[in-house]
Amino acid sequence: MQAISKAELSLTAPGRAVHRGPSEAVVAVAPAAESAEGKGAKVRALLRARLGEDIYTSWFKALEFESFDGKTVKVSVPVVFLRKWIQSHYMDELLRCCKAEFKTAELVDVTLRQPGSPPARTVAREAEAQKLAREASEPRALGQIEPVRMPVIRPVAGRTSVDGFEGSPLDPHHTFDNFVVGASNRMAHAGAIQVAETVLTDSPAFNPLYLYSSVGMGKTHLLQAIAWEVKRRAENAQVLYLTAERFRYQFVEALRAQDSLSFKEKFRSINMLLIDDLEFMQGEKTEQEFDHIINALLDGGRQVVVASARHPAQIERLNERMRSRLQRGLVAEIGSFDCELRCRVLDQRLAEKRAQDPGFELSREVVEILASRLTESGRELEGAINRLYLTWQHMRAPITPDIAETVVRDLYQGVEPRRIKIEDILRIISRHFGVSKGDLLSQRRHRSVVWPRQIGMYLAKQLTHRSLPEIGRRFGNRDHTTVLHAIRKIEGVIADDASLRDEIDELKKLISH
Repeated sequence: MQAISKAELSLTAPGRAVHRGPSEAVVAVAPAAESAEGKGAKVRALLRARLGEDIYTSWFKALEFESFDGKTVKVSVPVVFLRKWIQSHYMDELLRCCKAEFKTAELVDVTLRQPGSPPARTVAREAEAQKLAREASEPRALGQIEPVRMPVIRPVAGRTSVDGFEGSPLDPHHTFDNFVVGASNRMAHAGAIQVAETVLTDSPAFNPLYLYSSVGMGKTHLLQAIAWEVKRRAENAQVLYLTAERFRYQFVEALRAQDSLSFKEKFRSINMLLIDDLEFMQGEKTEQEFDHIINALLDGGRQVVVASARHPAQIERLNERMRSRLQRGLVAEIGSFDCELRCRVLDQRLAEKRAQDPGFELSREVVEILASRLTESGRELEGAINRLYLTWQHMRAPITPDIAETVVRDLYQGVEPRRIKIEDILRIISRHFGVSKGDLLSQRRHRSVVWPRQIGMYLAKQLTHRSLPEIGRRFGNRDHTTVLHAIRKIEGVIADDASLRDEIDELKKLISH
């Protein structure tokens, strides 16, 4: 047989080479002395010995050796996160170990395997890995990858419906059993429980019930939990859960069909109406219709539950009568989660994942890292658990604090915070204190105007990068010394007034969202 140069050899499958002659015929030659994966098993054994069991299991268990062309060792991993971590932390060590087996290796190329693709090793190579493992007295095959069996989850979503009028979707996980109670949401939870238990009795608890909080704190969860609980207790109960957007859409469709009367009629037989995201109830006719329906329900003794990002007094589109009626029952705020509650939320979401896949675990240290880093909302916490679960599914290795830190960093640094404008501050201050923007920018010196104006200047200095002269110009062409006086005045009062501190914090939240 004609001599074959290195350049003419290529590994099309581990341990089998082909030669393409001038006629491009493929001629099988003798098996290679040892396949890329065969040597790779020895490299993994060396990595395990050099780096230790924990590091090896976390970062190299899923590593597969694909090929070697005499210069580059090509390896693959199942997820981008794993590839980036190896490239940034262990490339020198990986190359050093590869050179021990691939004598002419100059670099290692870490690639990403296609999702869902089967492991590249054949049965023979797996047996080779197992043999090496036995020789090294390891309990498992070196580098063996357990097949990932994704659990099939088919949540049964539902909708409330009254006389054929369908509500917004209900998440089956949003029940009272899955709601984690803490100091910041205890009143809201207790109010929701009482409403759900008494709505169909002769002595309903609170009507209306109004829940408000910033995004991701659980108000939608509680609204839907009420709907699920009432339907559980009385399957025939006429319960309707609607987002403000869906209410508006259905009403506009009725107007287009010139059938607004039938839209009103659908609410006559209702036992309970739950409205979510009230702040998005927009449009003059929509707001008027909403007012009529809520008033009719309350006058008829029907239960109304409302959730919003703001207190009724801070929703400027509400007329005074509606604002007063919404505050007549129970108005309950869901505050920010403290560290203890964040840990308990994480424990709950972890338990839900473990119900699907008992092998998934997070150490207490990892849970505490997540709780300390993710402080904005419950949705962040749930998102972190989902991402760590997906990472674990691909790696089938313990989630170390290093991994958790990386995932958390990506979550809280991945979104650039919204740039706050002085116009945003003026709008929120105007709405909060019931003072027009014109008055804030005017020369009026009545305390009812001066106090909100000073708070606005203080917040502008706190939340923007504007200089004092710039802030003064945006607040009615005032001198920078006036702005400085306002800032010092508010700082002095805050030091001794806890209620003002809370009010300032609430304004900051409203401005930032």
